[in-house]
Amino acid sequence: MTENGKFKARLSEINRLADAIERQRSNLQETAALDAGFPVKITGIEVDLAVNYLRTLEEEIPWVENGKPYGTVATIFAYDAPTVVLAKLGGSALLTGNRLRFGVSSQTPRTAAILAEICESFKTIAPMIGLDNREFGKRCVEDNDVRVLFISGASAVGEIYRKQHRSFDKLFFAGPGGMPAAIVFEEADVQAAGRFIARRSFINAGQYCTTLKKVYIHRSIYETVRKKILDTVQDMKVGDPFDPDIEIGPILVERTRKIVENALEKCQPANLITGSINEHVIHPLVLETQNTQIPDLELFGPFLVLKPFDDPYDAASELVQTRYGFLLAFFGSPTESLKALFHSKFGMVHDNPDFTFTPLRLPFGGKNESGWILERKGDKYIERDGAFLYSKELVSF
Repeated sequence: MTENGKFKARLSEINRLADAIERQRSNLQETAALDAGFPVKITGIEVDLAVNYLRTLEEEIPWVENGKPYGTVATIFAYDAPTVVLAKLGGSALLTGNRLRFGVSSQTPRTAAILAEICESFKTIAPMIGLDNREFGKRCVEDNDVRVLFISGASAVGEIYRKQHRSFDKLFFAGPGGMPAAIVFEEADVQAAGRFIARRSFINAGQYCTTLKKVYIHRSIYETVRKKILDTVQDMKVGDPFDPDIEIGPILVERTRKIVENALEKCQPANLITGSINEHVIHPLVLETQNTQIPDLELFGPFLVLKPFDDPYDAASELVQTRYGFLLAFFGSPTESLKALFHSKFGMVHDNPDFTFTPLRLPFGGKNESGWILERKGDKYIERDGAFLYSKELVSF
């Protein structure tokens, strides 16, 4: 088969996957609401993004056309946005000629069943439903067919797999996101910054690893940005996940609720300026602190801490003092030295961003305890970190 014919056949399979996902849109919305409390509005957008990503994968052929597939790629889907992950990894595996084997979070059994049904007719995509994460990972380590493994979890999980890295040609560890941050400089567009921060902090009740958790705002514009954030938060609707207007549903995953409750305690004496916890329903929690250090937490859920600053270099110095170099967004025009500092410490740096859902073709990944990659090069392994593109990583050159 010619190169053109090979990719034409692969794109046909990718479009079949897009069609299969699209047909299950309403079922995916229902199961996500029942499993985790995710609003049907949010899951519907996730499905649409996944389908669009798959239908435009031809754009990524130049990245991979001269590479060789590894064989079998394996991963465990987290409980948030599993359809998006299926599109990104499943689509990338199909494009590059790899096979995908995946497990699904135990928090989303109904969604897992729908994903299995979606993949039923694809010979090279194998869902492993019903295995817990530990057993799935153990089988991947023991199976010589699995050449690439994507794994996520706490830092201790990463260290367990690091010891087993010679079982793979490439091992990806996506560690905790920590507290993804934003910094708003004096000359920033305050309305755009405030709107983005509010929506990117609390979309889907802050249950994406990329949602913001702390924001440093120049004191000269602090009150204006603060007001825009609070006004936007007040307009976000909280309630029944089956209501098509709701953007924040109940948090049904107990672990996430406990993380949020623990964060409230750890962030004292910061003041809670809006939000509340009522069993499964958590209205967006916005706190502010003036002079105290914000704890370096591993955080998930609808939680945001605001802090004013006077000196941008002091604020930047605080922001980079974290174990989790995952994500930072900045608004305004920082100096080139500050930009270089941000890029050296964080895997993803967004320059005056303006989106609600993270575009699926943006590179993804963190630094330090937020992520690393071990890759075989000859008889040695090299370690690197930072953001990556899925399809590019699924071929060797």
